[in-house]
Amino acid sequence: MIPKKIMLLGSGELGKEFVIAAKRFGNYVIAVDRYANAPAMQVADCYEVISMLSADDLEAVVVKHQPDFIVPEIEAIRTEKLLEFEQRGITVIPTAAATNYTMNRDRIRELAHQELGIRTAKYGYGTSLEELIAISDEIGFPNVVKPVMSSSGKGQSVVNDRKEVEKAWNYALTNSRGDNQKAIVEEFINFEIEITLLTIKQWNAPTIFCSPIGHRQERGDYQESWQPAGISERMISEAQDIAIKVTDALGGAGIFGVEFFITKDEVIFSELSPRPHDTGMVTLISQNLNEFELHLRAILGLPIPNIELLKPSASAVILAAEKSDNIAFEGVADALAEKDVDIRLFGKPNSHPYRRMGVALAKGSNVTEAREKAITAASKIKLLNQQIS
Repeated sequence: MIPKKIMLLGSGELGKEFVIAAKRFGNYVIAVDRYANAPAMQVADCYEVISMLSADDLEAVVVKHQPDFIVPEIEAIRTEKLLEFEQRGITVIPTAAATNYTMNRDRIRELAHQELGIRTAKYGYGTSLEELIAISDEIGFPNVVKPVMSSSGKGQSVVNDRKEVEKAWNYALTNSRGDNQKAIVEEFINFEIEITLLTIKQWNAPTIFCSPIGHRQERGDYQESWQPAGISERMISEAQDIAIKVTDALGGAGIFGVEFFITKDEVIFSELSPRPHDTGMVTLISQNLNEFELHLRAILGLPIPNIELLKPSASAVILAAEKSDNIAFEGVADALAEKDVDIRLFGKPNSHPYRRMGVALAKGSNVTEAREKAITAASKIKLLNQQIS
């Protein structure tokens, strides 16, 4: 195997784990993000700080490094520039067109619902407060308002009546990634569980899946996840069929985080990310191959003989409570004293309220025990505003 040069666009905690997987196979990685000392930069061969919404900045770093693969990790990228790179012979993961589709909730929703006939929540868009009010009235209340482009569910809110629409509009725009001033309104689905189906699309082998992952969100951002999700085989099969249909339409290779609402009777497509998924961090402890190793193997065309769920497992996020530029932690040793518990601290250079700074991982005899252990471990770790003398 000839080592490859991989350019990672976005260098957060998911990118960091991907770089670690790539380096274990001897690849050269350039980590790119909008700020210095991002988590993935700390383990990559080199890094670049640019605006990924700038076509000129993207052109400059690609010309400088001449990567074999471009691997996007975030949404806020000038995706049309990726089409140019692909035409010049650089492999964009999963493909430039797929990245363009999935970086915007409107395009992927329209692909699933209008072109592929897949059941989704009812939806509509607003590019102004007046439009958002009109479409909210049409869809009905309660509903969910989100930016069409955001990171990890940020900017999402449940709107219970007409009086709350303006607040939701402002919140969506404040948390929007990129330069798109547009929000999506969705029907509120009374689901029993939300799941992520990690779907691995391969260049020259069949599409395969991880065991579904259940997850819980607050403020539109994941707080804990667990595997297995505990849904019926019928619903797993339906979710897999939908995931294959959507990822086949997108093409390419790599891991996709395909999200679903599971109701008593239905499997409803929600969203899709063309890369490792934050809820999939549970696979760092639950599987023989974690989602980052699976993404890398799919990209490089390496075999994936089996994906084994080792034991019921869970993850729980470690959140910051305040703004700080001097990060330190306490309680790590106490958290690690519990059997089958592990911790990942991401190494982010600063914090702000609710920023994800790490994750607790745990295995248990069942999902309930694993969730309890992960939540307890996460609660023991506190961020300190370290004083510099």
